[in-house]
Amino acid sequence: MGASSRAGIAAAAEKYRSLREELERSIRPLATSLDGRRFTLQASPYDLAFQAGGYVALAGDPPALGQVTRLELATEEGADLAFAAADGVPGEVRASIRLRVVRGEGVVLGRESASFHDAEARPAAAEEVAALLESLRPPRATLTFGELLLAPGTELGLDSGGFGRHTFLCGQSGSGKTYALGLLLEQLLQETSLRLVVLDPNSDYVRLGEPRPEVEPDAAARYRERAQVDVRTARDGGPDRLRLRFAELEASTQAAVLGLDPIADRAEYAELVSLVEEARNAELAPLIEVAAGRPGAGPLAQRALNLGLAGWSVWAGSDPGSLVEELRDGDRRCLVVDLGSLGSRAEQALTADAVLGALWRDRARREPILVVVDEAHTLCPTHPEDVLTARSTEHLIAIAGEGRKFGLYLLVASQRPQKVHENVLSQCDNLFLMRMNSTADLAAVGDVFSFVPPGLLARATDFRQGECVVAGAVVSHPTLARVGARVSQEGGADVPASWADRG
Repeated sequence: MGASSRAGIAAAAEKYRSLREELERSIRPLATSLDGRRFTLQASPYDLAFQAGGYVALAGDPPALGQVTRLELATEEGADLAFAAADGVPGEVRASIRLRVVRGEGVVLGRESASFHDAEARPAAAEEVAALLESLRPPRATLTFGELLLAPGTELGLDSGGFGRHTFLCGQSGSGKTYALGLLLEQLLQETSLRLVVLDPNSDYVRLGEPRPEVEPDAAARYRERAQVDVRTARDGGPDRLRLRFAELEASTQAAVLGLDPIADRAEYAELVSLVEEARNAELAPLIEVAAGRPGAGPLAQRALNLGLAGWSVWAGSDPGSLVEELRDGDRRCLVVDLGSLGSRAEQALTADAVLGALWRDRARREPILVVVDEAHTLCPTHPEDVLTARSTEHLIAIAGEGRKFGLYLLVASQRPQKVHENVLSQCDNLFLMRMNSTADLAAVGDVFSFVPPGLLARATDFRQGECVVAGAVVSHPTLARVGARVSQEGGADVPASWADRG
């Protein structure tokens, strides 16, 4: 091939690319809707102004507003063209130009619109989005969660009544999950009268009642007055000590603590039942002493001693009161149960079982309570590995399935949605999804929360810290958000990475 031929081909290719770009840039952003509720969208791939989750102004005066839920780059056959290859090069080039065009889908928000075709679409201004959200706001307390990710400066308020349905919050380590959950709890405490019981395996919310030093004094005082957070922890003695009484536990829980099966260990099980019935004060340590000196009960006492149960820090002993009694105290606004302060996984499982069992037994009181379960994969896993965890899982499944009619609402949080029991996860109607790199976990979330557009869920892999998808009864439509500032201090914190500093 001669130099002139090569030059001609190169010139023809450049001419083709130039014509294609000119045609692609001329594609107008147009939307079409057959029912006034959903629309399709086309746009040029150059200087693209639309994003999945973003807002657009559509047909009408004033224009209807919509949200883009999906965008993709498509290739379509264009017209057949003929043009000269290049100056000084004989012949003509014929080609069918394949145009790249952005195709999308979306929903019309707010007022219903008439059907429209080839309506000009443009990104909605922040003030238009703010006005839309205000028009959709229900006449209930609004929780200030942050701002819209794709309309910076536009406040996102959550419908407090939406927490009357179960909620799932998930995000991988470093996504801001703990911070976001703390903000939700703060807002519920400040703006509603809903009682909260928080099961806190990592001691992340033990300072929920303490405003940050930089918070303005009047605002800090108002928060303390509204929040009224009580923390029960095993780290300190006195009235705030986390404590249980063996006598308050269900008979099946008492047996589970001792690892007794009513069939396989029927003799020891019967001895335990008899001892509890006869004892005036059915605390564990006195029961062990009685069993040690009672004919036939020696194996039961030896079992308790071998398991080291009397040394568990969770037992009330001579201290007055108990966690179960405090749960029944309707004046306690927010009770944080510091499971992370307990010395063993078994004590944590026992305490969670005792709390959930007490709430479920008292369900007929029909008192609205939000049960907050952080690190839910440890308290209601897909496959419980011990009897006490299996019991807490059963309680959570019962609350998830039937709790709402008794005023028991769940807010469960986890890094690993696939490890949370499906009978709990499937009953959640609200979703807060933060960064999630695992495609398997993201697929699991998509299967359960199928009402959230896949185009919005897919963005979770690229979220920065504090960014999330919010969907369900707490918002008028699935929304991309950035978490706002907290009032209270965080309890847990990562180990400082000062070891990485240059020496």
